[in-house]
Amino acid sequence: MNAEPISRVSGFGERLAGYNGLNELGFEEWVFHPGMLFRALGRWWGNGGNRRSPHEGLDLCLYRTKDREVHRFDEKTRIPVMYEGEIVKIGDDFLGTSVYVSHSIYDKHGGQLLTVYGHTRPHDGIHRGRVLSESDVLGTIADVGVGWGGIPPHIHISVAWIPKSLRYEKLDWETIGDSSVVVLLNPLELIACRYSILENA
Repeated sequence: MNAEPISRVSGFGERLAGYNGLNELGFEEWVFHPGMLFRALGRWWGNGGNRRSPHEGLDLCLYRTKDREVHRFDEKTRIPVMYEGEIVKIGDDFLGTSVYVSHSIYDKHGGQLLTVYGHTRPHDGIHRGRVLSESDVLGTIADVGVGWGGIPPHIHISVAWIPKSLRYEKLDWETIGDSSVVVLLNPLELIACRYSILENA
């Protein structure tokens, strides 16, 4: 099934920069290795190689300032929510915690919009059933220390249409990656931001 587009983009990229003081540092744009992008087949960390399956979303880790220097997020990076919505599940992932948020946005088939924020450290008060506005921060990036398998701290974002029949407690990364259950969208098309992709990376 083809992904139905969402008519309203999110100001997530602008909020992510603003909430973390990047504008004061001369923020210019987000930067991606090809392996950070939606449906990427290759790894962007460690020694490279292939992923077990196409990338289910977008990894945000790097940004460029006006002096052309590229900088990296750390564990203090604050993560805003993309759209107003309700937290429907919180679960562990291999680098931290994933927060699943449902939104009152539906496609023509009745599918509901879901955003997932992976590798986080949720703030106190972030729990299932809480309703978040677009101005809310759900947590910070998980501190992975030297990195699990050479993976530096980053935020993973997935966006999907999920069917009404899918119970929220069944949500996990296996379900998110199952095209027979959910329809994934490219987060980069929904985030209002400037970006560049590193070549030969």
